[in-house]
Amino acid sequence: MMKRVVASIALSSILLLTNCNGKKEEKEEATVYPVTTPVKMDTVIDKEYVAQIQSVKNIEVRAQEKGFLEKIYVDEGQFVHQGQTLFRIMPQLYQAELLKAKAEVEQATIELRNASTLASNNIVSKNERLMAKAKLDAANAEAKLAQIHLSFTDIKAPFSGIINRIPLKLGSLIDEGDLLTSLSDNGDMYSYFNVSEPEYLNYQTHVNDRGSNEVTLIMANGDAFPQKGMIQTIEGEFDNETGNIAFRAKFPNPNKLLRNGETGKVRMTLPLKNALIIPQKATYEIQDQKYVFVVGNDGKVRSKNIKVAYELPDLYVVASGLSQGDKFLLEGVQKVKDDQKVQTKYQDPKKVLESLKLKAE
Repeated sequence: MMKRVVASIALSSILLLTNCNGKKEEKEEATVYPVTTPVKMDTVIDKEYVAQIQSVKNIEVRAQEKGFLEKIYVDEGQFVHQGQTLFRIMPQLYQAELLKAKAEVEQATIELRNASTLASNNIVSKNERLMAKAKLDAANAEAKLAQIHLSFTDIKAPFSGIINRIPLKLGSLIDEGDLLTSLSDNGDMYSYFNVSEPEYLNYQTHVNDRGSNEVTLIMANGDAFPQKGMIQTIEGEFDNETGNIAFRAKFPNPNKLLRNGETGKVRMTLPLKNALIIPQKATYEIQDQKYVFVVGNDGKVRSKNIKVAYELPDLYVVASGLSQGDKFLLEGVQKVKDDQKVQTKYQDPKKVLESLKLKAE
């Protein structure tokens, strides 16, 4: 009986020891963390910029004469053709001035005729004829000016487009320069967006890498505008306060979907030279700051703050905080803490990127 008890205790001890060894091995296996290094490579990214959309032709229509608003021939949102009459300012005063000017022209014509006859008969000097001629010229100029003033009482569309808001109503007293409405030709649209200095330099110096000047417009509802745009021009100087420079892209607008004053985002392809790329899953965040755990030569992990230049699906392009040779934890960043010594297994960074949903180009 005693032998059976001793044998049972021995067997239990062996099982207990085996079980403890198994848990110890599992624990040791759990501390082996995959590490990798950043990938340095040339690539391209799609970046979106807040854009202001403007009509290629957009003007304010203002009164050029004083008077009462006598007629409004159009409505807000109406399409009008070039030369179409939009408004009429009470013309009676200017009509009277034109009639007066024409009468003065007729009088000066008669005086010139008489002076010419008298001068040819040596009754008056030739200077009298020249003075009569000058008087007629002045009268013609006044008549022409009166005709111009009268024409300004009919306000016409300088080009075809859409009428915007009409702030004044019939009978309003108008002064010279008052705003009557604005007119937009929405056949083609400009999109203005600001680009940082580094991105501008990359865009200008790596022409072959960027492919083309074609850009996409993302409208305010999140949909992509069906027509592609082309970057046409870049402003001449940077904004000293923001450090940005304005780009301008032109979009065809055949269905007149875009209107002056809209907002959106321009999506542009930018080349990146020697970009430092890491997987997003290797990072963690504290108070909007991103960190990775770098593994030192002593096998200890230490947190390191990084600055992200661009964010892509599954990837970050690092602006600062890491160098190409730094080894960092690929997984387990929530399980370790600073100065903890860990066992690691190195993984080829290119194979790591290939395993992600998005592959760097």
